[in-house]
Amino acid sequence: MATIIVQPGGARAGRQRVSLTAIAHNRLMLLLILFMAVTMVLIGRLLWVGVFAHGGTGDDVLSAFLPARADIVDRNGVPLARTMDAYSVAVRPSKLIGEPAELARKLHEIFPDEAEATFYKKLTGRGWAYLRRRAMPEQVAAVNALGEIGIEFPREKERLYPQRTLAAHVLGFAPNSEGVGGMGVEAAFNDRLTDAALRGKPFAVSIDSRVQGALESELYAQMVAQKAKGAGGIILDANSGEVIAMASIPVFDPNKLQNYAGKSCSQSPLCNQMVQARYELGSTFKPISIGAAMDRGVVTSMSKRYDATAPISIGGFRIKDDHALGRWINVPDTLVHSSNIATARIADEMGAAPMQQMFRDLKFDQRAPIELKEQAGTIWPSSWGRITTMTVSYGHGIAVTPLHLASAYAALVNGGIYRPATLRKLEPGEAPQGHRVYSAATSARMRQLLRLIVAAGTGRSADAKGFRVGGKTGSAEKPEDGRYNKSSLVTTFAAAFPMDNPRYVVLTMMDGATSAIGLRTAAWTAAPVVKRVIERTGPMLGVMPDERRDVDISDLTPMLWKPKGEGE
Repeated sequence: MATIIVQPGGARAGRQRVSLTAIAHNRLMLLLILFMAVTMVLIGRLLWVGVFAHGGTGDDVLSAFLPARADIVDRNGVPLARTMDAYSVAVRPSKLIGEPAELARKLHEIFPDEAEATFYKKLTGRGWAYLRRRAMPEQVAAVNALGEIGIEFPREKERLYPQRTLAAHVLGFAPNSEGVGGMGVEAAFNDRLTDAALRGKPFAVSIDSRVQGALESELYAQMVAQKAKGAGGIILDANSGEVIAMASIPVFDPNKLQNYAGKSCSQSPLCNQMVQARYELGSTFKPISIGAAMDRGVVTSMSKRYDATAPISIGGFRIKDDHALGRWINVPDTLVHSSNIATARIADEMGAAPMQQMFRDLKFDQRAPIELKEQAGTIWPSSWGRITTMTVSYGHGIAVTPLHLASAYAALVNGGIYRPATLRKLEPGEAPQGHRVYSAATSARMRQLLRLIVAAGTGRSADAKGFRVGGKTGSAEKPEDGRYNKSSLVTTFAAAFPMDNPRYVVLTMMDGATSAIGLRTAAWTAAPVVKRVIERTGPMLGVMPDERRDVDISDLTPMLWKPKGEGE
């Protein structure tokens, strides 16, 4: 039989251990509660100091946790501009322990784009100074490894552009994360980007970064190959007015802004040539003018003929063709062979008032309707006599921006509706109603004629197979010192595709380009760029090549007469 031994002290010890554990737990919970209370008080105090103490309201509480400026993304959500904590490198010269000359040399090795002398001047200065704003983390690590106690690494909110030079003229820049935008989208939509209620939501622009990259690379390649002074281009949604891509070369990096003060638009990389420079765009105006004549009942038949046997002499001026046909020609011949003489006769028959009204309907008398603040006005004729009416019909005596022309071509091919260009990404059904400029019948006929120019005329080098491209070349002499410089051309090709159901307008421009065989007109300089751009970007935009489809131009082709030498 088992014997049970009772130890009275054991139960008492167990109860004591339980009691001590409970006391310790309670004390720990009390400390945790006190810690949380202190933390909440500190957070509340910080909010008060950061918001309410400076005249803020309760609505500012949420904004205190948001970036100072909303991100900018492309139409597919690709980041184009962001506000984030960035590294900077600064110096307090009075605390330096190393030799400034040697330190300047080492800093130049880390930042080779900054002169050694510039660093030395800052290192030997009297006050605190930045050595580098927006430094990369690896650069900060390299500077830190120098072991110099006089160098500091402040963290600051900075506006960064992760795609660097891509779409720089469209995006523009903001001097800092909280400042007003300096140009481009940053300036045009500054209120939206800094709105406390919207800063947490990225702002989507109409640009497609893939298409933008293709346009920029093709323009740059052509500029280098043909030794041009500059280049530019636009891709525009023909039915909504959205700018899918806009490029101006030379470019700049908004992450590395420099001071271009005092330089004219033509001299500064900050200048967006597509909206800030105005040109006489030459023969690209001919389809616009002939379309107006068709709507006004002046051109009643494609077979109607006009006298192009000799130049027109009027008021001491001579209107001539670069490659004279020396015969009576019809409307398809006028566009395919780019006749100034026949176009001028059509405009003369139409008269000044209808021509003026057409150009006003296309906004050629004012700055192009787009959100960008940096825009050039047009050069509108001071008087519209007979000579002016004739010359503006083929793009001389009036100067507009390339964006004006792109929007006009959209109206010419989309059924006749003019819509302002926009840099906002539009949702389905959000496109503006616009206003009618051409009749639907005229627009349909102009699609045929523009396709004919590419199939059989001066635009053949833009014929991207399967994409049904239509368009018109234009070459204009640049005005210099009150006269035209015959050795310097601005060449343009304005196009649209696919012509059986136009979706996009593509415009390219070259400044002072010369082809490999010495030719300088748009057929050899600007048009080939359009072909390559469409071949690259068409599939990105959902337009696949299909050589089984095309615009029916069978009624126009037999009308054409081919001279011995063709050109613009």
